[in-house]
Amino acid sequence: MIRYTRYLMPTTKETPSDAEVVSHRLMLRAGLIRKVASGIYTYMPSGLRVLRKVERILREEMDRAGAMEVLMPSVVPSELWKESGRWDAYGKELLRFKDRAEREFCLGPTHEEVITDLVRREIRSYRQLPLNLYQIQDKFRDEIRPRFGLMRGREFFMKDAYSFDADEAAAAESYRKMYEAYRRIFRRMGLDFRAVEADTGSIGGSSSHEFMVIADSGEDAIVSCASCAYGANVEKAECMPSEPAGFAAKEGAPRKISTPGKRTIEEVASFLEIEPGMLIKTLLFETSCGDVAVLVSGAHEVNEIKVKNFLGADWVRLAAEERVREITGAPSGYAGPVGLAVRILADHSVRAIASGATGANEKDAHLLDVVPGRDFSPDGYADLRMVTERDPCPRCGGGLRFSRGIEVGHVFRLGTKYSEAMRAVCLDPDGKERTLVMGCYGIGVGRTAAAAIEQNHDEDGIVWPISIAPFEVAVIPVNMKHAEVAAAAERVAQALDAKGVEVFYDDREERPGIKFKDADLTGVPVRVTLGEKNVAAGFGEIRDRKTGETRRIELPLLAEEALAMVEKKKAECAP
Repeated sequence: MIRYTRYLMPTTKETPSDAEVVSHRLMLRAGLIRKVASGIYTYMPSGLRVLRKVERILREEMDRAGAMEVLMPSVVPSELWKESGRWDAYGKELLRFKDRAEREFCLGPTHEEVITDLVRREIRSYRQLPLNLYQIQDKFRDEIRPRFGLMRGREFFMKDAYSFDADEAAAAESYRKMYEAYRRIFRRMGLDFRAVEADTGSIGGSSSHEFMVIADSGEDAIVSCASCAYGANVEKAECMPSEPAGFAAKEGAPRKISTPGKRTIEEVASFLEIEPGMLIKTLLFETSCGDVAVLVSGAHEVNEIKVKNFLGADWVRLAAEERVREITGAPSGYAGPVGLAVRILADHSVRAIASGATGANEKDAHLLDVVPGRDFSPDGYADLRMVTERDPCPRCGGGLRFSRGIEVGHVFRLGTKYSEAMRAVCLDPDGKERTLVMGCYGIGVGRTAAAAIEQNHDEDGIVWPISIAPFEVAVIPVNMKHAEVAAAAERVAQALDAKGVEVFYDDREERPGIKFKDADLTGVPVRVTLGEKNVAAGFGEIRDRKTGETRRIELPLLAEEALAMVEKKKAECAP
């Protein structure tokens, strides 16, 4: 049992001026965190209690899935990152420094290199596999713009796990186990979440899933099917190939039309009196593979991630204005595929355009009656566009739903990207060397706590799921100076504590309104209130923080009823 008068929980009424999102505001107001520097925070006692509860669930489910806990250093020598090729590729988010002997190190934002180095030294035979090692550790990424409190900090706690297998089939099974473990983890935390297909990004690998907590404030847009289990973030969401045009192309060469000052899809479509979908939009990209023109229907947007993955490029970016002029001879807004002397890729949506309009590669001019395959020939057709609400599910054809999500976990099938680069091998049953097949699995600990607040709050404060709440029951005597009230509150608090309930006893000599506001702000799931009139009549009150439901209970049954409510809430968070 924790007594308020002996506890550091500095709540405040004021909303901090630099807090942009709900979780940041409420964590500061509820005394969970305090800022030290940009993107760096001290976890106050209640905030640390939340983190420890998240960590406990993580450890229990990782252990249940067969993973073993280790603890790797946060300071990593550059040699390991250079072996994998990420020392230069990772970017400025990697905080590099030198020790007194001028040796280069970094603060680890992730630990693929360290764990691969460990395993290549310790594993010799396939008989030692499968192997899954995890840690919960403080990490650092030098974010260019830290914001949103724990959502995008520079220093953060993370659970990262790494699996090693002798072949792809075994690696797929390890991935499945982690995927299911993650589902249990977030169900136990009482969160509404989706597992969605995602791009592998700088981590690399063949495939990945993000675990998204559904919240209106989420930075990421995700799609999910209303009829099946399909889900993906919008960067990864697949688009079904468009049907070929149902009408014949116009005969004859394309016609050049003057379009003075008309550069955007909307301006050109309106000027030419055609639907945007009849325009073949041409965007020029500079990539690590050279210049590329990407074509898409004017009704859609190019997906740069899909372009990057299709090309197998290290990087992709829209061509600068100067480069556009060099390639097309015209300013941006007038590019077209006819006569263009660069590699051309076309999205499937272009197939649905029998005769379309394009830029003429000439200022203030467009071409009409352009026929794909006749007037230009793409080097290939592929899914290169962003998904829309009109698209069907790529798995079952059902309708797609769009929502916002906060990424709290990510699982990757890494393959041999790191093990091959760092020579992590084992001997197979025939005595031949096999490169280990890897997976990696991360969960942001503080980020998960912040995401829980984004999903669970109201105008009065936090509404914690009980499994990660700092306390389970708040016992509030309305008047500590009233002997009978104080005595009744003490009995209830002691009885609950004896049953293993985490009790926060507000023994301050403060006004009832202040106590109630602090209880709501800090989000304790169950509140037991004892007032003078109720105690005199032999009663107390129990209030559910989530629903606001309040019940008047006889004093001898008060602790028992509070315990029952706690147990019910715990059952709701069962995996």
